[in-house]
Amino acid sequence: MNECLLEIIATPAIEDALVDWLLTCEGVGGFTSLEVNGHGTGHQPLSIAEQVAGHSRRLMFRCHLPMEEAREVIEGLKHGFAGSGLHYWMVPVLEAGRLE
Repeated sequence: MNECLLEIIATPAIEDALVDWLLTCEGVGGFTSLEVNGHGTGHQPLSIAEQVAGHSRRLMFRCHLPMEEAREVIEGLKHGFAGSGLHYWMVPVLEAGRLE
């Protein structure tokens, strides 16, 4: 089974909706979320405070799942969060496990 790490970057404005959606998403068994700062010239305009700070606050969600399920999650995001400015990428997981 090919596994991947699906990483989703979202604005704080949609945090609650995205958390709720991921919690009920059939293909996602769990996820990690963390606050991150976005730097660079993205597609979303920066507020004056963000321009002064030199970054914008974002949230990153990480889901470890089979690639096929990740693609289904992405399709669901495209329908449920169209126009929200979500950014995502998938990277292969070479090895994973739990140490007990």
